[in-house]
Amino acid sequence: MPSFDTVLEPDHVKIRNGVDNSIKELGTRFDFKGTGAKVELKNKEIHATGDSDFQLEQIEAVLYGKLTKQDVVINFLDKAEKIEKLGGDKVRQVYKIKEGIEAALAKKIVTSLKDSKLKVQASIQGDAVRVTGKNRDDLQTAIAHLKKNFSDTPLTYNNFRD
Repeated sequence: MPSFDTVLEPDHVKIRNGVDNSIKELGTRFDFKGTGAKVELKNKEIHATGDSDFQLEQIEAVLYGKLTKQDVVINFLDKAEKIEKLGGDKVRQVYKIKEGIEAALAKKIVTSLKDSKLKVQASIQGDAVRVTGKNRDDLQTAIAHLKKNFSDTPLTYNNFRD
């Protein structure tokens, strides 16, 4: 039976390039000269450090701009609610990089496919949702349905088997 997997995977190379470009711009901009403004990529998190809340907002604007130029969807970043206070006047903002479909979103995807009356079955497989059907056309219709109903979530469809 034909099937495909619905996953939520960011492109780590593009994220690395966006962070590197942000670091370069922070080093060359006049308003960041002589300050502790920096951006780092650690494991699956981006750490932005600055001297004040206002400076963090400026760093965030640079970071989002550079990531957008690399075609990274900003929805992959999960911004921490509170700003960490470091020693002295330093502050840090942490952005977690989302990877894998969370259980609540996976359930929404499964129920959406069931309610659509398409001839496909969806099952949760860890951090992915596997969709199976009798023919390829049904699966392509299911992909179109998911793209339309979950346009705000950067879902990708891979492991297409016939």
